[in-house]
Amino acid sequence: MKKFGLTDQEVAESKAKYGDNSMTEQASESFWDKLKGNLGDPMIKILIVALLVNVVLAILGIAGVIKEGAPEWYEPVGIFIAIALATLVSTFSEYRNENAFQKLQEEASRIMCKVYRNGEITEVAINDIVTGDCVLLQAGDKIPADGILVDGDLKVDQSVLNGESREAKKVAAPEGWTDTDESLNFDNEVKVFRGSVVCSGNAVMEVTVVGDKSVYGKIASELQVDDDRETPLQVKLGKLAGAISKFGYIGGVAIAVAMLFVTVFIETGFDPASFFIGADGAFQWVATLQAVIEAVMLAVIIIVMAVPEGLPLMIAIVSAQNMGKMLKDNVLVRKVAGIETAGSLNILFSDKTGTITKGKLEAVLFIDGAVNESKTFEDVGGKLSDILALSIHENTLSLISGEGKDRKVLGGNATERAILGFAMNANSTAKVKAVGNIPFNSTNKYSATQVEGEYNLSLIKGAPEKILQRCSHYYDANGEKQTFDMSALNAKIDELANRAIRVLAIATSEDALGEDALPDSNNWTLVGVVGIRDEVRPESVTAIAEVHGAGVQVVMITGDRKETAVAIAKEAGLLTSDTDVVLTSDELAKMSDEEIKEKLRNIRVIARALPSDKSRLVRLAQELDLVAGMTGDGVNDSPALKKADVGFAMGGGTEVAKEASDIVILDDNFNSIDKAILYGRTIFNSIRKFIIFQLTINVAAVLISFVCPLLGMANPLSVIQILWVNLVMDTLAALAFGGEPALSRYMKEKPKHRSEPIVSKNMMSQIAVGAGWTFILSLFMLLGAEWLEKMGVIRMGGGDLEPHAYLHTAYFAFFIFIAVFNGFNARTEKINIFDNIKRNKGFLIVFGIIAVVQVIMAYVGGSILGGYGLVVSEWLLVLGMAITIIPVDLIRKAIAGAVSKK
Repeated sequence: MKKFGLTDQEVAESKAKYGDNSMTEQASESFWDKLKGNLGDPMIKILIVALLVNVVLAILGIAGVIKEGAPEWYEPVGIFIAIALATLVSTFSEYRNENAFQKLQEEASRIMCKVYRNGEITEVAINDIVTGDCVLLQAGDKIPADGILVDGDLKVDQSVLNGESREAKKVAAPEGWTDTDESLNFDNEVKVFRGSVVCSGNAVMEVTVVGDKSVYGKIASELQVDDDRETPLQVKLGKLAGAISKFGYIGGVAIAVAMLFVTVFIETGFDPASFFIGADGAFQWVATLQAVIEAVMLAVIIIVMAVPEGLPLMIAIVSAQNMGKMLKDNVLVRKVAGIETAGSLNILFSDKTGTITKGKLEAVLFIDGAVNESKTFEDVGGKLSDILALSIHENTLSLISGEGKDRKVLGGNATERAILGFAMNANSTAKVKAVGNIPFNSTNKYSATQVEGEYNLSLIKGAPEKILQRCSHYYDANGEKQTFDMSALNAKIDELANRAIRVLAIATSEDALGEDALPDSNNWTLVGVVGIRDEVRPESVTAIAEVHGAGVQVVMITGDRKETAVAIAKEAGLLTSDTDVVLTSDELAKMSDEEIKEKLRNIRVIARALPSDKSRLVRLAQELDLVAGMTGDGVNDSPALKKADVGFAMGGGTEVAKEASDIVILDDNFNSIDKAILYGRTIFNSIRKFIIFQLTINVAAVLISFVCPLLGMANPLSVIQILWVNLVMDTLAALAFGGEPALSRYMKEKPKHRSEPIVSKNMMSQIAVGAGWTFILSLFMLLGAEWLEKMGVIRMGGGDLEPHAYLHTAYFAFFIFIAVFNGFNARTEKINIFDNIKRNKGFLIVFGIIAVVQVIMAYVGGSILGGYGLVVSEWLLVLGMAITIIPVDLIRKAIAGAVSKK
């Protein structure tokens, strides 16, 4: 008996010399790293500038340098809270999901291996394996390191490394074998590689390379480099931030210059000298400095009002809310940006196996010698079903475990399990015993078992070309022998091949098995043929149709031969037009990048694909400015997953693939990718709705703050009131818009171009009309203050209150309530403002809370928020004016709808 393995001392020496089998973990961002990254958001940068200016002015005010007009201490505090909330919510939600992901990875890495140590087999954690260890490998095991076989033989699945779905044969190295092949050759029959899966056989491997130096480890190490390509939302928000900052800065400078002009020229009767030079002929430094400071303060107010402080917080909240929803739908979001990017996809490169298909072989039909087709074993019936059950159950290396619903097929290779699964619920009742057996091998392409007892037969199963030509008869439904003509059955087999169904023939012979040989006769009796395939998931067909309807091009990438790939693609709904292109990897390799770019829009299938093909296709799609997605599960998929705008890793895939991804599809189902796209679009639409809601407020506030000083009126809105709107009210509004349902109609929209502005023309019109109407009503209230007070609609201030205290209380309440009513306009493009409101009852609750809070603030806000209480007549004016924004926007929607139909 051969002895394998190391002693404890040899293990320690090997570990000291070569290290153990653990791999260097990909450096994950700490909480503070993520926070630092989020502080680089364009909107946050503008807020930081406003904060710094406010802090400087507030300090100058406290120091007495500025006598009047300096911001109160709570104004910079309010801006700081805006920055802190927005960045912390986003950082925390991403950090929490990353921790959840790392726990999944830790679970996946807790693999125990059967290792020979001190002459005995013991279980050792995969990370503790060292060079020189001998590991026992059996069917279903993952190979834990690179090495060579020293005993036994195996069939292994190396698809996670090379993308090829075929089983590779591995045999023990002969005595005295030395490794002269320094190239990476997966076809080397002696070498095995980490990450491969044992399909069948038993063997002992000697570990030659561990950890980061293994092929698996080298690929993982290459993924440490970050890709700095911006997400579509970052591009859009960057442009929006640029536009808003220009609007704010230009508006701020303009109002500062205008204020100085009014102070220096208008108020002096166009005698600027009287402003700068005092009665004593000296230059008036204090008056000049005060005028400049007041102008700068007004400019800062304009900038703060122009920036939607609540937008970064809203994006963080809506992303966090939807990350939770997606997890319930088996979609784990590792990177927040991955959600919205999924909604912007133009092209998706998808694996076939396990994503579009079920990922396991299944017997889908049985055809007897008369070409009668049965979808299930139960459909076979008669005496033929007994012979079929005998042939399947007695001639297999697989076995059935469990009872009832827990019954499952174990052992053997994928084909054996599929055939036994077909007859799993129909155990053979024949009293027989096996007296001879020929196991399947890839050379002979058959297996056989000789039984004696109630039946004295040789049961044969194998490739049709090996079996059918030796059959002179077939069993009919009653188990009677009939003369067999194989021409009709061969035609049927050819038809099945076009549907990606391969078949195995089952036959019997009354002759005994020879020594490792089938009965040498041509009078076998055909039982029938079983059709096997990796079935297309029924839900994938629906999901692919929906993704196509969303304007996303799906390209299936597979290692299968072209004919099989075409059959699967047709069934999945990927090939629907004569212009659709199917290419093999060889054909792709012969084409230049420019030739591929020209055809890319029509490519639907890549067959016999290599890992390098995936990365190349992603690169070319991105060069065309398309948002590209990639699905994958193997180590070989990882570079493409990393390079793609959004990488979808399969939950059952390798840890390396999941590390490289943005999103992990926990159930390995294309339908979940469809949901991820829908959620991404839902988030994008929610962000757009919120932008309409908040920019309408901000534009109206800027207009009011710009015009009032020019008309000689005090600015009715303070910085702290705007921060109250943008933080307290908009934080709650973010929760309301974040709860908007994922509507199926979003999947009928075309993908948004990567560089397309986030504010569309329709949004601009809605913001302009809403802000314009708010501005008009504001001017009516402010310019008509004396008339309103004279008519008794609004009370005059008195005592310790300034004269227009109640007017300013009513105006701030009006400003809040017109925003609340406009929220109903913003949440839907439909005329019916309550469209799908039942699916977001939180919207009504949140806006109800905002209304109640504002009513309370109207009484207790005091000097900070300008709240001195209102009476019934004042509330009627406030609410009556505010609600008019709903019919005004309904008219706009009706006009816009009529124009779009022309």
